[in-house]
Amino acid sequence: MRVSRGDVVAVEDPFDGTETRPFVVVSTDDHPFHGEQYVALTLTTRTWYDGTIPLSDEDFVDGGVPDDSFVVPWGVASPGDEDIGARFGRMKSEIVDEAVDRLVTYLR
Repeated sequence: MRVSRGDVVAVEDPFDGTETRPFVVVSTDDHPFHGEQYVALTLTTRTWYDGTIPLSDEDFVDGGVPDDSFVVPWGVASPGDEDIGARFGRMKSEIVDEAVDRLVTYLR
């Protein structure tokens, strides 16, 4: 499945490998292997993590996630196209930009 920046997709959970979880694709078409591999941030329903970004229905261009969810800006994965399952929707660029900005602060 070809995906774009902002798409929220199901990916096998790299943290335990037993089930899938939603991730938001944050890489752009400039990624060296776009269309084959992506940079993505995990979503969670856990409310006790400091520094997560809460999501609402207004944060989506289309679709959404079934439960109250949060972007985890430090939860980075690099799924391949073959790892990606269902598409839940697409986030607005502003929320994706905010998540990437927070991620970058952890890397400088």
